[in-house]
Amino acid sequence: MRLLSPPLIAVLVTALASTRMQPQGFPQRSDHDLRVALERRIAAQPGAEVALWFEDLASGRMLGIADTLSFHAASTMKVPVMFELFRRADEGTIDLEARILLTNRFASIVDGSPYALVAEDDSDDALYDRIGAPISLRELNERMIVRSSNLATNALITRLDPTRVTAVARQHGGEGVLVLRGVEDGVAFRAGLNNVTTALGLGKLLAALERGQVASPWATQEMRTALLHQEFNDEIPAGLPPGTRVAHKTGWITATTHDAAIVYPPGRTPFVLVILTRAIPERADAQRLIADLARIVWESYAAITAPREPAAAR
Repeated sequence: MRLLSPPLIAVLVTALASTRMQPQGFPQRSDHDLRVALERRIAAQPGAEVALWFEDLASGRMLGIADTLSFHAASTMKVPVMFELFRRADEGTIDLEARILLTNRFASIVDGSPYALVAEDDSDDALYDRIGAPISLRELNERMIVRSSNLATNALITRLDPTRVTAVARQHGGEGVLVLRGVEDGVAFRAGLNNVTTALGLGKLLAALERGQVASPWATQEMRTALLHQEFNDEIPAGLPPGTRVAHKTGWITATTHDAAIVYPPGRTPFVLVILTRAIPERADAQRLIADLARIVWESYAAITAPREPAAAR
């Protein structure tokens, strides 16, 4: 047998070490090209302010654009509300099957003045037909996430302390995520007291959820399922191949549109993608921008990431 010389052995050891350290998910060599492509598409939308966070949950590869910039959270604040609800269910201080009387009267965090929500301004107007009737906390959570119900959100917020909602977000990496109040508190809005988020903070929350770090296995599965049943799919899912599973939460207010997602490519490990936008007057323009950015990320990710080998038959 021919023996290798010491210099050649050193070269082979270095090459093998380099191979082991190379991430198997999002490709290192495309980071620059991906960033350039994303920034070019953002620049093509006049006046748009955009924050983006990407994380490959297999390799830990990350890419951020203005990811610590603070945005009005819109309905993405409903994700940490769900986290706190299931945290309480895990510890046994809340029963998800408990039914509460559904009301439409809430108190401003500024001065306690009463306010009510308007069905026409809510994406789940059917829930207003049930005001005055009992409803379970589980159904309120589902409507809050799947239909982005503002009424369901405020009903839950009255049972959960916003301080604790923010605390559970921060506990799981949600830096820049701040939940102060329910939805449509006009007095608070005029006082500048708003729920805010960052792309990085939302991304870390979704990564923690997917890794099972937020709650027990059963609670993790229930939260994931709610996000998978999201009915508003004109943002990130619209930029992905049809049929791609996406667990996500959208949010929008005037000139502001967001989407935060865990994406499950077939046969591959999932990745997290959060895209926040503002200063885009037409929501349809913002939706196209978010879908285009998702498509750019997908194409870069899928071009090199190898499919996982199928599990052995049992």
